[in-house]
Amino acid sequence: MPAADPSTPFRATLISMPWAMFNRPSLQLAALKAYLEREMDAEITTCHPYLDLAAAIGCDTYRRISEAGWAGEALFAPLVFPERHQQAARVFRRSLKKTTGDRQIPDFENLVRSIDETCRHWLAGHDFSKCRLIGFSVCFNQLLPSLYLAGLIGERGNGPAIVFGGSSCAGRIGQSLLRQFPRIDYVIDGEGERPLLGLCVYLDGQSGSLPEQVGGRNMVPAAPCPQIEDLNLLPLPDFAPYFARMATLFPALPFIPVLPLEFSRGCWWNRCAFCNLNLQWQGYRRKCAERLHAEVETLVRRHQCLDFTFTDNALPQGQANLFFRRLGESVEDCRFFAEIRGTTRPEQLETYSKGGLKTIQVGIEALSTSLLRKMVKGVTAIENIAMMKFSLACGIRLEGNLILAFPGSTVEEVRETMEHLDFVLPFRPLATAVFFLGHGSPVHRSPGDYGISGVSPHKNNRALFPPGVLDGLEMLAMDYRGGQTAQRHLWRPVIGKIALWRRFHEGRGESGQPALGYRDGGSFLIIRQELADGPPLQHRLRGLSREIYLFCGRIRTKAEVLRQFPPLSTADLDRFLAELRQKLLLFQEGEQVLALAIHQSSRQTRQDR
Repeated sequence: MPAADPSTPFRATLISMPWAMFNRPSLQLAALKAYLEREMDAEITTCHPYLDLAAAIGCDTYRRISEAGWAGEALFAPLVFPERHQQAARVFRRSLKKTTGDRQIPDFENLVRSIDETCRHWLAGHDFSKCRLIGFSVCFNQLLPSLYLAGLIGERGNGPAIVFGGSSCAGRIGQSLLRQFPRIDYVIDGEGERPLLGLCVYLDGQSGSLPEQVGGRNMVPAAPCPQIEDLNLLPLPDFAPYFARMATLFPALPFIPVLPLEFSRGCWWNRCAFCNLNLQWQGYRRKCAERLHAEVETLVRRHQCLDFTFTDNALPQGQANLFFRRLGESVEDCRFFAEIRGTTRPEQLETYSKGGLKTIQVGIEALSTSLLRKMVKGVTAIENIAMMKFSLACGIRLEGNLILAFPGSTVEEVRETMEHLDFVLPFRPLATAVFFLGHGSPVHRSPGDYGISGVSPHKNNRALFPPGVLDGLEMLAMDYRGGQTAQRHLWRPVIGKIALWRRFHEGRGESGQPALGYRDGGSFLIIRQELADGPPLQHRLRGLSREIYLFCGRIRTKAEVLRQFPPLSTADLDRFLAELRQKLLLFQEGEQVLALAIHQSSRQTRQDR
């Protein structure tokens, strides 16, 4: 290794490849740049070639491909492995058709050529002669694009060291990448700041050994990684290079970026059987509300953006309450997206909404409590339905999935799901997601517990990678043997019913009133109920019936209802609840009940804010 010149700063370039979302900067690159430049004498350049590609093929085409999962990887496969061209084309068309339906699918050959030309043109505009390290942040759908550009850089000869890091390089996955691809010199396993700093110090000649968390050609990273314990001590991410490049490529400003925020790392639940999103984290850490509020205020002033997305797997509830309460008192009209747990209480959602949280992703996953137990979700069906109701009542858009064909799911769980879908008709439809086996998930670690008899590479990876290469790789997504055909047949009716659910809401359009809402007359309620197959119905509840229904506006037990209304007998309550269930106005699970109608006027008030 040549001796470093102590009079010059250490220079490195960090790259985020397609198919990152073009309308947001890379938080990974911005955070690492700010940290490295604070901790050592360094000049860190961050590059977002996905912006160049979005400009070349059009933002709408780029967005469609980035949302189609495997389609983006398939477009780079022929550039890395020319012999996989035809197989990659089939994966591209199949993946894009799943997400876009009958919309016109862009021509595969033209896109591959455009990608190749764009990447080569981008590379020609960069001089890495004074650069000591080039790092690739490799997350979902960025592996083949990163391998391709790393290969082009390697073709120049005598180039800087190439390092891969990110969620797609965790554990044995990263080690296998090192073995199979000589173009990669190092792999960082886990959280990037400290290991990357140690690697830079090593390459700068200030240390005689690699950090234990950095894998080299003949070295395996050690665990656990040296994480940042107090996230409040991290510097503010530096997004300036993204905005500079965006201004060059899109001078007419066709979009205003959404800025990523990091409230926490890891997941405070971290038990879901199917989840492998926390392979790079050890434990759960969070920032305080005051630090994050200051971060948002600075980013608003610096970049004149008002839309933010949290990268967290689950918001820290206590600090999130404080953060959104303070944002609710702010003059800035910020809007946020976040992933939250299904156990979030109604009053928390109200606080979140007032503070600007307008879209949430909730891990609904199932509407059967026994299936939720198998998934180790820590919630019940009635709690999931309550989340769907309360988010709608607060004016928050809920995005969630139902996982279909989870290994070991039963006929009874499918029947239960079908029945419960009738009760959630008034709420925003869920998307469907067929279960996939993720590397490092609890199901993957104990496949026999879920009836899985064998594990193999995912069919799309078998199409995109040559057998001799794939045999030596560990990948994030895998296929398995053990009841898949039977499970998909079992869940087919659910797919049909969800399609009807979606058509019902598409037919409603942007209606200003909920599909199931009530108005309060003081001594009576009028409930308006839209149906999937008929005109709306009107229901009137008087006196004690009104009081019970309002009391059950949040999850209650039958015992609580009887204590609240002492003259009421168990038999009378059971008859009343049965009547409301039959009309789909109330959901009951065991001894728990939940009234489903939303106070119509309060929701309209929130929408008008």
